[in-house]
Amino acid sequence: MSKTLDVVLLLALPASGKSEVRKFLRSLNPDECRSEFHIGETVQLDDYPYVHFMHRIDDELRMRGLPFVFYQGADRPFIDGREWQTLIEMLNEDFDDLVNGRVHNAPSAANLLFDRLDFARSNAGLEPMLGQIPYIVRMDMAEAMEDECREDLEMRNKQAASNLDGKTVFIEIARGGPNGAAFPLTPPHGYEFAFSVFSEEILDRASILYVWVTPEQSRAKNIERGIPGEQASILHHSVPMEVMLGEYGCDDMEYLISQSDVPYTVQTSRIIQTINDEGELRYSYKTWNMPVAKFDNRNDLTSFIRNEEWQASDVQLIREEMARALGVLSKLQS
Repeated sequence: MSKTLDVVLLLALPASGKSEVRKFLRSLNPDECRSEFHIGETVQLDDYPYVHFMHRIDDELRMRGLPFVFYQGADRPFIDGREWQTLIEMLNEDFDDLVNGRVHNAPSAANLLFDRLDFARSNAGLEPMLGQIPYIVRMDMAEAMEDECREDLEMRNKQAASNLDGKTVFIEIARGGPNGAAFPLTPPHGYEFAFSVFSEEILDRASILYVWVTPEQSRAKNIERGIPGEQASILHHSVPMEVMLGEYGCDDMEYLISQSDVPYTVQTSRIIQTINDEGELRYSYKTWNMPVAKFDNRNDLTSFIRNEEWQASDVQLIREEMARALGVLSKLQS
């Protein structure tokens, strides 16, 4: 019997249709979710808001005559590639908040974000630079960013305060490597590295829905969807071309599927810590085989979702392919 999916890692190159898929799934009623798509009501996490906030922090620093912390420039890659881990660490914390119903009642949502980013950067082996900003400057930056940080915090608090029973958590990220890179990709590039950082609790419950387009289609759609002044939008932002070629010129999903010793899965392994009955710390090697299915978007089933009005024929096409892909995942998890 098919199974309702618990946690779905929604993966693809930029502009492939991930966020449009999430919007489509939010449009479904609970009965449709269960009967046609093998999911519960969706709860959605995404690392793109943190990418945007990193840019906002750098912009605020530049306006105050201070150097960037995160990026080489406004339209350039990270200064240190370990920031890819920073983003996963933020998602791990978001997921832990969801599972434990944890809300954050912070007097300053912006300062909470700064502290969280510093903690995540420390876990990634990076220096917690935001804590070193002069107090007056930091408070001025926090005031400038408070409204959008508060909106983001309230959204996450609302999700965390709701009961997760019967719901499906979608976690969206995009990862890749330089155009023409050989496999395996060199860490911290690629999904292989991302899986090595995701929390055990996520990996224990996860399956993978991969939105399949070619790198060339990803680059074209990235240009098409970009609207000036909409970089905070998950549906209308664009990625600078230097980043598209240097960070997302290819991805390693097909490679990882081919390397797994269990068909239709992606495999990741790591050393984990456990406490035995005597309270002693023990180390063991754990392997996860996450079921994976491809949502074939090479014929662009998703761009129409950015429009205010949807044509019935377009909706039918995405319904059919989404039901097929999620049905595959449900059977693989049964």
